[in-house]
Amino acid sequence: MTDQPRKVLLVSATIGEGHNATARAVEEVAHRHWPGVEVEWVDALRAMGGWVPRTFNRIYVLNVETTPWLYDFFYDALWRYRWFADACRRFVGAWSGRCLLPAVRAVSPDLVVSTYPLGTAGLDWMRRHGLLDVPLAAVVSDFSPHPFWVYAEADQHLVMSETSARALRSAEPDAVGSACSPPVVTAFRPRERGAARAAAGLPDGFTALISCGSLGFGSVERAARAALRVREVRAVLVVCGRNAALREQLRTRLPDPRLAALGWVEDMPGLMACSDVVISNAGGATALEALACGRAAVTFEPIAGHGRANAELMAEAELADLCPREQDLTALLQQLATDPDALAEREQRAHKHRQRADFDEQVAAMPALPRHSGRRPLRPQDAFFVHAGTPHVPQQTGAVLHLGGDVPAHERAEHIAARITEHAAGLGLLTRRLVLRPGRRPQWAHVPRIDPAEHLRCREVDDPERAAAVLADFFTEPVRTDRPPWELLVLRESADGRTRLLAKMHHALGDGVAVTSALLRLLCDGPHPPELRPAAETRSARERVRGLVSGLLSLAAAGPAPPVPTSGRSSAARSFGFAELPADRVRSAARAHGVSSSVLLVGCVAEALHRMTGSATPDDLFRVMVPRTARTGRNGPGPDAPGNYTASMSVDLPVGPMRVADRLAAVDSALDAPERAGQPVASAAVLSLLGRLPAPLHAAVVRRIYHRRFFSAVVSVLPGRRRGADIDGHHLEAVSPVLSLADGTGVAVGAVNWGSRVGFGVTTDPELAPRADSLAGALREAFAELDEDGRG
Repeated sequence: MTDQPRKVLLVSATIGEGHNATARAVEEVAHRHWPGVEVEWVDALRAMGGWVPRTFNRIYVLNVETTPWLYDFFYDALWRYRWFADACRRFVGAWSGRCLLPAVRAVSPDLVVSTYPLGTAGLDWMRRHGLLDVPLAAVVSDFSPHPFWVYAEADQHLVMSETSARALRSAEPDAVGSACSPPVVTAFRPRERGAARAAAGLPDGFTALISCGSLGFGSVERAARAALRVREVRAVLVVCGRNAALREQLRTRLPDPRLAALGWVEDMPGLMACSDVVISNAGGATALEALACGRAAVTFEPIAGHGRANAELMAEAELADLCPREQDLTALLQQLATDPDALAEREQRAHKHRQRADFDEQVAAMPALPRHSGRRPLRPQDAFFVHAGTPHVPQQTGAVLHLGGDVPAHERAEHIAARITEHAAGLGLLTRRLVLRPGRRPQWAHVPRIDPAEHLRCREVDDPERAAAVLADFFTEPVRTDRPPWELLVLRESADGRTRLLAKMHHALGDGVAVTSALLRLLCDGPHPPELRPAAETRSARERVRGLVSGLLSLAAAGPAPPVPTSGRSSAARSFGFAELPADRVRSAARAHGVSSSVLLVGCVAEALHRMTGSATPDDLFRVMVPRTARTGRNGPGPDAPGNYTASMSVDLPVGPMRVADRLAAVDSALDAPERAGQPVASAAVLSLLGRLPAPLHAAVVRRIYHRRFFSAVVSVLPGRRRGADIDGHHLEAVSPVLSLADGTGVAVGAVNWGSRVGFGVTTDPELAPRADSLAGALREAFAELDEDGRG
């Protein structure tokens, strides 16, 4: 975001008051930095069900006071067994996420900040399911961010110290976070003790403040006894919160005039200003407030689970003293009350910690947080292309962009590098790295920063032959997978000043529509409105089921592909050819023949295949796989979504001798039959179902079906763009797609309408088929004959 947010949603919970206190600190900063901003709150526990807050609070109190061993067991298991933590987080996340979703949609926020772990779990679930598309931050108010606190889909976690940041990465390696100053309201600030005591009517002298949260449980009485044993302690202030029984118990059992047992306190900043030392038992909000006030913090007999972990981490960071026994607390207070240097040293650490970062600046930066995501399994449609690749037949898709303007290659590269630095991090398709593990499902890992030097190269050559060799080498070489698997090459021919930008990506990143959209948003000037428009779903559920069954039967009936001379054992060699047709003439010829532009382009391919194979039998067929985009429709993801959203058809193109107009009519019929039979729906369902198989079995099945026995070529007509676009003020003149082959097939042809031209890209295996430039020439000849026939 470049503007301030209009609405901020705070996700907290009332289980004690610590989470709400942190949320109030965020709200205060929001109002200070963004005048007029609307801040809405949602209680995650209340959203999860009316019975949940009371039940969870009772369970929490029961665990802490009655069965601390059970709480410790659960907490330790979260750290010890990753599978257990992940299972718990998935369950709670799905529950919380579904319940929070209506509140999030009702608010429609520009920024979401969570201060409660179960709330963050639900927001993480929304992100994973594509239901939350605004910056998401979490403020972890515990010093020890346990696995329930941190999530890979949050764009930022603010944690309490560098030690806490290390714990965060241990709890969730894919999470991102940084240390912050105590997230408290500004009322908690250093103040002069003497004036505060006088204002509160307290005696001047060493004062200990004991506060164990709004529920007031734990070893409060023992802490008070330990403090009262120190003669130099002039006052012991005990905040009992909402625990009236504790307050009465202290008054009855400890009738010492130095002891003041208080109930709910509105002016906690004032009490802390009066104190020399603040004693708590959980290392939560009270400890943060003490550090913000520059007071010495002490954790006494920490409660089970997160309290113990917080106390140990604060002690490790030298931000609090840990006193596990009553005598330890007495000894520490004796030292602090009689040694001003020891007390000053602790206060200096607190001051240094509160000044280490600016919480205001960190909150103010949240609306501009770059999108972050953790590792996640590939969608079955994307994993398909990971499994389909072989050493000789890598699965990668690409494009050749023809750039206008006579600009030196290095200047073009510098501009593109700047665009990568500025825009790549915001494009999900470009920030994904493949994680490949033998025998396990492939995953995406998020890479927050993209280094242009790893993805962009530049070449300037003297003649067309050398340029063709550079282009062939670029598209033949498999894209690297040790980083986000995409690469660009600026290729300029100095003889005529022609410049092309070559782009290739692993096919798992996306289909041709996604690749084109990502390149546009990365490189082109100005706004990039999507050209695909969702179409309304008009079929009933019964009709969709009937279409699915029909499509499955049609796919099964297709059987093996007819034998053709362009199939066999694949080699590593590749040839690439290109052809450009005038877009207005393509549309005119299609109208003249009574077909769509897509049918006419596939008809050109059929005619070119006839000329390439030299087929002499009228009934000869050439089986091709024709992908159709699934990005439109009511549930279509649109053109910008990373990944493959295509549904394929098995089409038998007529390649025997016949009039070119007759061939076009036959192609129209051949394309229409599997469409009407429901093959696209069925193939999408099959791909999704295959993804449920164990990874080794999924891979084995993919390699058997994405193979020459079922089709002999891939032919794809991609949705294009009629409006032009500019790169650094120079017109992007044309785009030609570059498709990969399937194992055992020798031909792949792609076409895209770009501006005033239709660009064809041809890929062949020269060991199995003629060179690609020959097929590209046959495509031009086929169109010329169709165009002339249409005019006649």
